[in-house]
Amino acid sequence: MTNLYRDFKVKSPDVEYTKDEIRASYNYQAAPKATTNNGTLILEPQTVHYEFVTAARVPKLGCLIVGWGGNNGSTLTASILANKEGLSWHKRSKVIHSNYYGSMTQSSTIRIGEMSGKDVYIPFCNILPMVNPNDIVLGGWDISSMNLAEAMHRADVLETDLQRQLESKLKGLRPMPACFDPNFVASNQGARADNVIQGTKSEALEQLRKDIRRFKQENHLDKVIVLWSANTERYADRIQGMNDTAENLMKTIKENHPEVAPSTIYAVASVLEGCTFINGSPQNTFVPGLVQMAQEANVFIGGDDFKTGQTKFKSVLVDFLVTAGIKPVAITSYNHLGNNDGLNLSAPKQFRSKEISKSNVVDDMVESNRLLYKPGEHPDHTVVIKYVPSVGDSKRALDEYVSEIFMGGTNTIAVHNTCEDSLLAAPVMLDLVILAEMIERIKFKRDDMEDFQPLSAIMALLSYLLKAPLVPEGTPVINALFRQRAALENIFRACVGLQPENHMLLEQKTHNAMVHKRKLMTV
Repeated sequence: MTNLYRDFKVKSPDVEYTKDEIRASYNYQAAPKATTNNGTLILEPQTVHYEFVTAARVPKLGCLIVGWGGNNGSTLTASILANKEGLSWHKRSKVIHSNYYGSMTQSSTIRIGEMSGKDVYIPFCNILPMVNPNDIVLGGWDISSMNLAEAMHRADVLETDLQRQLESKLKGLRPMPACFDPNFVASNQGARADNVIQGTKSEALEQLRKDIRRFKQENHLDKVIVLWSANTERYADRIQGMNDTAENLMKTIKENHPEVAPSTIYAVASVLEGCTFINGSPQNTFVPGLVQMAQEANVFIGGDDFKTGQTKFKSVLVDFLVTAGIKPVAITSYNHLGNNDGLNLSAPKQFRSKEISKSNVVDDMVESNRLLYKPGEHPDHTVVIKYVPSVGDSKRALDEYVSEIFMGGTNTIAVHNTCEDSLLAAPVMLDLVILAEMIERIKFKRDDMEDFQPLSAIMALLSYLLKAPLVPEGTPVINALFRQRAALENIFRACVGLQPENHMLLEQKTHNAMVHKRKLMTV
């Protein structure tokens, strides 16, 4: 008997399925309210009643990628096409079949219950009705005019036999001219820029809006999500009266101000067109004025910086060390890669954006354990990125973790990771698009609210996939990977009336329960 099922339905008076919606009544056990009394911490459990309504119809979805002709964009496009057509190819001594390995939504499972004493699982993508990746319509912009076949060959990520099969299908795909400001990227990117929008930043904004509308109309789409996968920009200055409010930001774009970054212009265009925007690079695209604009328009935004290999592993390892009572005192991360991302990051200002996003990923774990760390104390954390052309997209990441252990001892863990960078990034991009669209369809209502409303416009739920998660003001940033995954999974479970996975397994831990379980297994 298999323990993996694809279809399920919750049988409960608190859950209702209709043709168009899934409705669930849910009692949420919020964090206990904490007060102090004569130095003693007093905790009061809090239960909040929610109602969730999730649109069940899966829309026809399009995704516009900024930097479509880059390594990530061309790899994702080629890979979706390969999966859609069920392509196979030879790799030395074996045949590889198209797959979505590395995608949480497509290649991971959720424990959903128990049957005859055994755990039962479903694919992550089946907890709620999600978009099939093969059905996503792709398009985008790029500063390079290469068609997607040429871009795929230039990236040199996929196997030659697969590239050969895809070439004719990708030749007809060509990026739209992109918004480009050489002030925000390394000077070495100028050689690629033969496909750019001419004119002022205001004119570029209007052109991008037209591009979004045309793409949606020509492909008969219900929704469009815009995803930044282009070069890392330098940080834009945050200036009072310039980008601090939505009104000032729009005024500054009209004035063609030099501190308005292209990524922010794409984000503004997306918000004005009612399209979710996700920032896959570490620059500060989401200046305060843009965040205000998104919140007032109730349009979703998420960022920053795709979390793929080294950073994801770091958040797991440091979480393990700190929760085990081991004190990391130094984390040194060295990277070298030879793709265009590495070339752009060889410039100091662009590297600084990446350094910030990679350096803050342990902050919440350190903050969680003041037995190990005094206030203000933090591990030494060094990040180095070097451009080495010969390694191409095959990124090398070397990490050393030095920790204090029992009675003044020292523990050193060294990790070396080699992997094609774009083969880690492409499935993350896919998950971001699928999950963002899913989140758009969820609405909730508490007992103190009159009407249903969408989740926060700032999609902190995407934190699992992003190095520097954007969260609502006043909300703590969570970087611990398993907490991020649990938050996402448990909200989706709530939408179908299921309690969070708590791993207590009380049904298996009492004498009577074990006797009953043995009887079931005997039967």
